[in-house]
Amino acid sequence: MSIGLILLAAVSVLILFGVAQRVLDKMQLTDRAALLIAAAIFFGGLIPDIRIGRVAFNIGGALVPLGVCVWLLIQTDTKKEVIRALIGSVITGGIVFLLSRVMPNEPEEIFIDPNYVYGIVGGILAYVLGRSRRAAFICGVLGVVLADIAVALINWAQGIDQSLILGGAGAMDAIVISGLLAVLLCEFIGEIIERMARPGERVNHDPIATPVRKEDKR
Repeated sequence: MSIGLILLAAVSVLILFGVAQRVLDKMQLTDRAALLIAAAIFFGGLIPDIRIGRVAFNIGGALVPLGVCVWLLIQTDTKKEVIRALIGSVITGGIVFLLSRVMPNEPEEIFIDPNYVYGIVGGILAYVLGRSRRAAFICGVLGVVLADIAVALINWAQGIDQSLILGGAGAMDAIVISGLLAVLLCEFIGEIIERMARPGERVNHDPIATPVRKEDKR
């Protein structure tokens, strides 16, 4: 099982236990919707690619994540966030593309799978550029997809007859890592910044107020 599928399984467990509730609320997703998306990516990645000419689409690795990105763009509150997400995606894709040109071509020349590197770098860039959880996820997913498209276009321009497989094989790992890492960084770093801004304030998350007895009133 690839690292991307393992991460999806881990995220599904966290959702079932309610650990990811705050993140899902920020992204305007219910537990059921998030589980359905994770399942669609997981099982969709096992289905053969859909091929159209020299381009192939993996259902779980490309079509489902891209569909989520489109839905999140529709759900964004302001045009500013939409523009930030789209521009961030292009910048993330450009940097990941440049990274792919300088990374060693042979797997034995590097201690880590290049797709993991692309996913990690894409996730960090997406967090910095996206800022919000929704925009960061969009930047992370679209950025990796755009980088793959750029690589294919350069190869075709150079006369290299190579198919473009979006979300297939290791590319799915890069997309999943990038999108999840971007959201997690937004959540954890955002929480740290919030606590630093209010160091002496204790937030009561209990929705039930403590009743005041009549004899305690003065």
